[in-house]
Amino acid sequence: MLLGTLYALLAGLIWGLVFVGPLLLPEYPAALQSVGRYLAFGLIALPLAWLDRDALRQLGRADWIEAIKLSAIGNLLYYLFLASAIQRAGGPLPTMIIGTLPVVIAISANLLNARRDGRLPWLRLAPSLLLIAAGIACVNQVELRALRADADADLSRYALGALLAFGAVACWTWYPLRNADWLRAHPGRSPRTWATAQGVATLPLALAGYIVLWSFMSLRGSEFPMPFGPRPGFFIGLMVAIGLFASWVGTLCWNEASQRLPTALAGQLIVFETLFALSYAFILRGQFPQPLTLLGIALLIAGVIWALRVKPVPLTDAQPDGAH
Repeated sequence: MLLGTLYALLAGLIWGLVFVGPLLLPEYPAALQSVGRYLAFGLIALPLAWLDRDALRQLGRADWIEAIKLSAIGNLLYYLFLASAIQRAGGPLPTMIIGTLPVVIAISANLLNARRDGRLPWLRLAPSLLLIAAGIACVNQVELRALRADADADLSRYALGALLAFGAVACWTWYPLRNADWLRAHPGRSPRTWATAQGVATLPLALAGYIVLWSFMSLRGSEFPMPFGPRPGFFIGLMVAIGLFASWVGTLCWNEASQRLPTALAGQLIVFETLFALSYAFILRGQFPQPLTLLGIALLIAGVIWALRVKPVPLTDAQPDGAH
């Protein structure tokens, strides 16, 4: 349990970096950042795949199809939503919305995996939901106040950013549950091998996405300089850094945590990602969070800690499925 929690903490520290990319590349389309990041991830995975080739050969057709699904939704689509949200609504609000993942995943695991991991009593989860909702409301209030004070602010753009962040939540609610299901069903498989397999599966998807995006922008007559934009060196360097650390090392750490922890508990520990991402966002802004923002962050932490104290109850000792 302790080692699994430490792996989840390290994954959060690394994954918080992905929130920085859209803030550092505001002029780059979110779709280009998504395919660029995962093209770099896929290329990085190739030499790793060669080193792990014997273990990868043991994966069957169904395993590779699963890796492609996980890569498409948990990687490409998730980051497309996230980067789009951050570019439109700034860093703090999308980060806080992503911060709902611990409880959203816990509830989803409660519905889908109760027989395997035990049931989390609904009434005991309710206070954590209320605390997290209050925390998001506090941060949203601060961001809206700043927008209203800016004559050039676009509230509809901000609202769209919030909506896109919820799309990212949907993607990353599905991903860890499905990923944990595969890892639990294959206890003899190495989490490292599975992380590399997802990187290999991502490469053709990202390459195809890059080609489609480039073609689409050319047909539209876009003035954006493809293939690497107006700051090619910085773009490539950032994509490689995020691809290596956030995509491969972060996924490896998360896989190690997923094999050691119940799904609902592992999902709650994604709060580490939120806390580190918020820290990075305010460092980039060069400002200290306002008191109401700090209160919102504290409420979010309190909500997740509350949820962590709720222990799964085996269904043999609890009410049958469907009972309340």
